[in-house]
This record gives sequence, C-alpha cells and structure tokens, in this order.
Amino acid sequence: MAEYGEQDHVRIEQREQVVHVTLCNPQARNAQTPATWRRLASVPELLTSDIRAVVLQAEGVSFSAGLDRRMLTPEGVPGEESLLSLAGYDAPDMDRFIRQAQAAFTWWRTVPQLTIALVQGHAIGAGFQLALACDVMVVADDAKLAMRETSLGLVPDLAGTGPLVDRVGYSRALEICARGRFVESDEAVALGIALARIPQDDWPAFVEEFLEPVVAALPDAVAELKALLSGATTGEDQLARERAAQMRRIGALGRLFGSST
Repeated sequence: MAEYGEQDHVRIEQREQVVHVTLCNPQARNAQTPATWRRLASVPELLTSDIRAVVLQAEGVSFSAGLDRRMLTPEGVPGEESLLSLAGYDAPDMDRFIRQAQAAFTWWRTVPQLTIALVQGHAIGAGFQLALACDVMVVADDAKLAMRETSLGLVPDLAGTGPLVDRVGYSRALEICARGRFVESDEAVALGIALARIPQDDWPAFVEEFLEPVVAALPDAVAELKALLSGATTGEDQLARERAAQMRRIGALGRLFGSST
C-alpha cells in the first residue's frame, strides 16, 4: 500500500504491520481543507486485520497550521465550500458539513489499532485537534500547540474538546482554548497532552521500540484494552466492563489454544 492524494496532500503507506499517514503540503504548513478531511476519514477502510498501528506525521517545519485560511474567505478553496457560505445553510445542512469534517478526527481512538501522532513545529486549531485524536502524542523540541478558534469567532469543533479535557481537566482546557495561547513541548508533556518530548531525529527509533511489544501482543487484546480504557470510570460499571472484556479474551484464548474442557 502506497497512496498519495495530490489534491488532499495526504500520503498513506503500509510498512509491514504499521500504516503511516503523512500530511505532505509543507509549503502551506500542512493547512487542512475538506479534501484533507475526506482523505483522512477514508483511512480506516485500509486498516486490515494484520495492521497493528497507525503513525501520523507531517512533512516540513510544522505539523499543521490548522484550517486553510482561504476557507474563511468568500472565495474559499477551489472546489470546496467556504465556511462563510455555511451561514446561508439551514441547520441540517450545516450540521451535515461539520459532521463530515469530524469523521476525519473521530476514528483514531475507536479503531483496534494503536495510533501515534508525531508533532513538530506548529499544531494549531485543526492541527492540534488532529494530534489530540490519536491514542498517543509525541512532540519534538520545537512543538507549539494551540487552539486559536475563539480568536476567529469560532470554537473547536473537530472532536478535540473531549480529548483535551480528558488530558488536562476542564479548567486548564478552558484556559488554553479561551486564551488561544501556545503550549510548548515541555508543558505539553507536563500537562499530559503529550506522552514524551523526543527529538525529531530520534522518532524512527522511538516508534520502533514503542510499537515492538504492541505488535508482539495478540491483536484483539490491544483492541479490547483501548475500548476498556476509553471513557474509563470508577465503580461497578467499569468493573462490569472489565469482566466482560476479560471473558471475551479468555474465550478467544481458549479457541486459539484449545480448551481443556
């Protein structure tokens, strides 16, 4: 598998059991358009059962400068609707447009595969939300993350608010988004937004080492673990989820190795 979309600027490659998704419009700092979102939303169709992880990264000095600013002009991006034109839509059509955009961001945590975002330079708005969509974020030394939507009179709407609150709590998430300030690499790690700060030259070695035990594990076990930890709570409901997941795993192991009963 090796696919590149000239209009959406997304390259998709499979290397053994890992799919690499790369934003490749460095001249525009990987600014995103609806074509980008449609392409990203199609990735799960390529994730066969032998794929164990998805690595998201970007070419150039910035991970993603966020929304292509042309989307905020009356002319918009050639072949795409301008966001300003949405003001003339009725509510169902506007909702449909946003829902389709969100589809590029919501699958990273729900697929069975483990997903990792590698972030360098600026990750702003849609870029920050795309990185937050993954199970794990790693930042380079120069990473600068920000939600700038309120400065444009908008709000983050690409599935990033929930993951941000999960990682830093309500008050800190509100402060980051309302002020639109930059969170640099050390703070991102300290707050739990990113798992680690790793120099960009060391990313290949980090990914290989990080994924080695994931690839070695039985695939359904990692998928069950993701589902179990996602939205985990305390109390009987979570205990019941643990029991149900473990019973499925025991049953699967029995089928795999042969039950003695």
